[in-house]
Amino acid sequence: MRVTWDIFCSVVDNYGDIGVTWRLARQLVAEHECAVRLWVDDLAAFARVCPQADAQALVQWQAGVEVRHWPQPWQACEPAAVVIEAFACSLPGAYVEAMAAKAVRPLWLNLEYLSAEDWVGGCHGLPSLQPGGLQKFFFFPGFTAATGGLLREAALLAERCAFQADAAAQAAFLASLGVERLAGAQLVSLFAYENGALAEWLSLLSEGAVPTQLLVPEGRVLADVQAWLGVGPLQAGAQHRRGALQVQVLPFVEQAAYDRLLWSCELNLVRGEDSFVRAQWAGRPMLWHIYPQEEGAHWDKLEAFLAHYCASLSPQAASALRAAWHAWNAGSALAQAWPAVQAVWPELLAHAEQWCELQAARPDLARRLEQFYRNWLSYAA
Repeated sequence: MRVTWDIFCSVVDNYGDIGVTWRLARQLVAEHECAVRLWVDDLAAFARVCPQADAQALVQWQAGVEVRHWPQPWQACEPAAVVIEAFACSLPGAYVEAMAAKAVRPLWLNLEYLSAEDWVGGCHGLPSLQPGGLQKFFFFPGFTAATGGLLREAALLAERCAFQADAAAQAAFLASLGVERLAGAQLVSLFAYENGALAEWLSLLSEGAVPTQLLVPEGRVLADVQAWLGVGPLQAGAQHRRGALQVQVLPFVEQAAYDRLLWSCELNLVRGEDSFVRAQWAGRPMLWHIYPQEEGAHWDKLEAFLAHYCASLSPQAASALRAAWHAWNAGSALAQAWPAVQAVWPELLAHAEQWCELQAARPDLARRLEQFYRNWLSYAA
């Protein structure tokens, strides 16, 4: 009998939460033969990452996953064998009561946000007693063997390597987005939050000796690009040239296409959690715009990741990379930090692939979750 899973996702203000849970739900079905219900409170956001979805349907099947609208007020249903509370969302009270009433209580997992901080390994897998005799376990994705790993489909890296070795496949993919590769240009993707460091950096690229082709999927940073260009509202398909820099706006694409966009580029500027992880699997240098938090709490998370990521870099490359990431996240002085990055580019390129291989040597998040359930089941028996 297939193990049943309920994944609850509350969309906050971006697409990271639904992006991660949608990837996870698909992988549990496709690779671990699980029966998954994905509960989403914002189906319009789901339809953005899964364009074939019906944003009005209360129940629908997509890629083998039963996708349900998370109703308010809650309507009673039978809890699954494994229940995932994603990213600090709160389960409906009546659902928790139904979990406690089952003869065989479900495994309740609180899937946390990704962090490289040292304390994560010590908290991963710890139980928390809940009312009604239930236990909730904290499950932390992460970058070390002491954590729950990263989302990665079984065939992902093989598909990526084949794609990056096939110039015709890359050209065909870019053409499907309306992009014609410019001869001799470096291809860069930009998916970020609003950022005050962008204008000076774009000016630097426009004055560069090497042409740059900047691909910008529709999103929050588009207003900053528009302001720098000094043009009217930018929409998908728009192209503008200034000096050595050509800017092209892309439509918001579904997840598999976004992966291929990352694989196609020499540099990827990404944000949040989902695109951050996917950029690491691309094996290319990146700039991460971490989600800003109150009182600067995000800086600790940024520094924790850089400590891991820069550990095997030369002092010169580590210093250049840190300065660029700090400037990008501070919203200033990226243009001043960029020449040092360019000076160590070959090392950063090789390191991006080495980091990818290091992380891929560990079990992925879906497998770790399934293993955690099997181990818990054995212990509970």
